[in-house]
Amino acid sequence: MSKTEARKEFLPYALPLIEEDEINEMVDTLKSGWISKGPKTIEFEKKFAEFVGAKHAIATNSATSALHLALVAAGIGEGDEVITTPMTFAASANTITHVGATPVFVDIDPDTYCIDVNKIEEKITSKTKAIVPVHYSGQACDMDKIMEIAKKYNLFVSEDAAHAVYTQYKGKMIGGIGDTASFSFYATKNLATGEGGMLTTNSDEIAEKVRVMSLHGMSKAAWNRYGKGGSWRYDIEYPGYKYNMTDMQAALGLHQLKKLDRMQEIRTDIAKSYNEAFADMPEIITPKTLDYTTTHAWHLYVIQVNDELLTINRDKFIEELAEENIGTSVHFIPVHLHPYYKRTFGHKEGNFPVCEKIFSRMLSLPLYPVMTKQDTEDVIYAVKRIVEKYRK
Repeated sequence: MSKTEARKEFLPYALPLIEEDEINEMVDTLKSGWISKGPKTIEFEKKFAEFVGAKHAIATNSATSALHLALVAAGIGEGDEVITTPMTFAASANTITHVGATPVFVDIDPDTYCIDVNKIEEKITSKTKAIVPVHYSGQACDMDKIMEIAKKYNLFVSEDAAHAVYTQYKGKMIGGIGDTASFSFYATKNLATGEGGMLTTNSDEIAEKVRVMSLHGMSKAAWNRYGKGGSWRYDIEYPGYKYNMTDMQAALGLHQLKKLDRMQEIRTDIAKSYNEAFADMPEIITPKTLDYTTTHAWHLYVIQVNDELLTINRDKFIEELAEENIGTSVHFIPVHLHPYYKRTFGHKEGNFPVCEKIFSRMLSLPLYPVMTKQDTEDVIYAVKRIVEKYRK
């Protein structure tokens, strides 16, 4: 290593790429008078549907909202069970409880950290109504096997695609494989609108239900009742929710979508640099990409600290990186280990050993399009320096 000291300024774990075109579009939106759901939201929906190859896209105020609406549209409720993974943010499971169903966890594949498709069927009962696979970090789940199981047992498939903007499974964009897919546009995501999400589907029936349910249960086109040609009349068709996106968010989304190719290229280059730098370091376990993930979105770059070869554990490794002015995060604390899920469903440590072992060793390194080449080199240097310092 040519460097001899840590970087001077702190490198945040994640930052969005916001440029003049987003700023100008936001100003234009404010001047237009449409600051809630309006024409830019409709345009964003259309362009996003085209991008992922889905028939319909409905913009929401978060991926959580989209996940919830998917289950509502599928008629899942009290007494039902929904299979998902514990290696995810709590929203994946929380939305299952929101409809009154029970989340049933399946351990993860040790290579992809996605749901282990070979363990799904053993968790299916007469109460099972759906599967919520999570495309972890931008790696695709094995959707062919999941859809095969779903067809066999007549199950609804709601893909959690919060990490999967740009992910391709066997050459096909995530967004139109399952019954629905729910994307996140949170500030740290590959396409960022601050807050926001999108539900995609090829089903006319589901799309219609979700559009209505996302806006109080109002009859369609209710967003335009104050515009020219709109009507003050409306009907409440369902007891819906306030889950719609706004034109201010969509203004950002339209330009983020335009530059997604460029942002993806940068993410891929950073991931490649990390892979090459850590390839000969057994102390650092790097991500594996299986062949069916033809394009990895690289929302996260997750390493495992091989504590069998080091004198420190993951938590101390994170502290050392902070001393080197490198921000990190951990994705995620397994859902079944949170107090609510322990208390309500009786989960305990040891229930999902693969997930728990990987969690105890994992951390996410900075990976985002405003990082410079020097930033990437600083991260690599810091990791190598810590490994050399604490190698057994």
